Amino acid sequence: QVQLVESGGGLVQAGGSLRLSCEGSGRGFGNYAMAWFRQAPGKEREFVGTITWSGSSTDYGDSAKGRFTISRDNAKNTLWLQMNSLKPEDTAVYYCAAGRGISYREYDYIVWGQGTQVTVSS
Repeated sequence: QVQLVESGGGLVQAGGSLRLSCEGSGRGFGNYAMAWFRQAPGKEREFVGTITWSGSSTDYGDSAKGRFTISRDNAKNTLWLQMNSLKPEDTAVYYCAAGRGISYREYDYIVWGQGTQVTVSS
């Protein structure tokens, strides 16, 4: 089973950009659909976006549309989340997750990373 480790979080000013990475190790990264979720303090985990195993199709939550882009390179066992035009309300812990097919539901994902903190200052 694949293991996932996120990186790239940090502190950024509103309007700035960050690129998160999710590196997979173990078996079968390229067989999984992948997703990004986020969780802000005191709030439920929120769907950010998802990508098919091949990278041919993506889907995004409303908060991410037009600002965030998900991509992957299966040869490098890596998933990315490019975040542009960041807002203070994007502050959260961001998690990558692996599942059998693209879905906006967190319970459809079977492997999770430990998360990386993103803080957007106003």
